[in-house]
Amino acid sequence: MKYFAFLLPFLFINLIKAQADEEVKVKYAVETFFYALNGKNEHAMKRVVKSDILMQTVVTLNESGKMDYRKNGIQDLIYFMSSTPDSIPFHEKILDYKLQIDGGIAHVWAPYEFWYNGEFSHCGVNSFQLMKEKDAWKIIHLLDSRRREDCKPISDQH
Repeated sequence: MKYFAFLLPFLFINLIKAQADEEVKVKYAVETFFYALNGKNEHAMKRVVKSDILMQTVVTLNESGKMDYRKNGIQDLIYFMSSTPDSIPFHEKILDYKLQIDGGIAHVWAPYEFWYNGEFSHCGVNSFQLMKEKDAWKIIHLLDSRRREDCKPISDQH
């Protein structure tokens, strides 16, 4: 019994280290997604998303505040990236990350600001669902919100 008490702290430390390693890998997948988006890099994006990723956007439809959602596909996002001229820069700036992991699934909550052609466009939050595939994490679902009201851009330095 005293050997177990002696080993318990080491087991606990290894468990914490394994969880921290997974958090780094999950955050890497999400950061790679934004690196790819902001850099218009289709190949980098495809490395961190499943080909059948579900993408949805929650939007306010009109002055009454009625909410709805739109389905998108990865091809829609890639088209946006490739069809936006290089003379028109865009940048999605992530303000924070909140991660949750359980075994082979992870959730990332990431508030953001979106800048288009040097101007603040909108803000919202990205909700990522990821799954572990071998030793890497892949994004399987992305739900985002977009709004112009109640946005407080951190800065115009993007």
